[in-house]
Amino acid sequence: MTIQVKHTAIRDVKLIEPRIVSDMRGVSFDSFDQEDFEEHVARGYRFVQERHSVATHNVLCGLYYQIQRPQGKLVRVVNGEVVNVAVDLRRRSPTFGRYVRARLSAANCLQLWVPPGFANGFHVLSDVAEVLCKTTEKGLPEHERTLQWDDPDIAIEWDLTNAPVTSERDSVGTRFSVADVY
Repeated sequence: MTIQVKHTAIRDVKLIEPRIVSDMRGVSFDSFDQEDFEEHVARGYRFVQERHSVATHNVLCGLYYQIQRPQGKLVRVVNGEVVNVAVDLRRRSPTFGRYVRARLSAANCLQLWVPPGFANGFHVLSDVAEVLCKTTEKGLPEHERTLQWDDPDIAIEWDLTNAPVTSERDSVGTRFSVADVY
């Protein structure tokens, strides 16, 4: 096995740590292996798209989800550091409305599996961060939704030192109490 899977406070969201090989030449690891993913993380998913985002310090992106053809997301950071957050939007889930967060960085090589039925977003802690996000469904703009990142009903701890930099889309996200959910 080339990965170690760590469970989070929400059972279906998993933190993945690769087996890292380090020697005088540098460092290497398998950033993705379909067989390991299916055996140790989640079965029945195939990734169809990967998005590469570059953002600067204090940028907050999200919380995004797709109401039709929901996306599973495998998130990793290849440069810098972020706090990544996943909010459970599955109405019948015992963790509905709760969130998990993880610090992902190029240094720790961790990845976060966020299954379909969650909103996902990140806040950049480093000067610059590059985030890769594999998805199990293509993005469908007409079905994209944004959950309010600072919704008091969810009360996410983002580690903010001042107001984050957000896009217009992020600044007008929908409150959890009236959001489309699964």
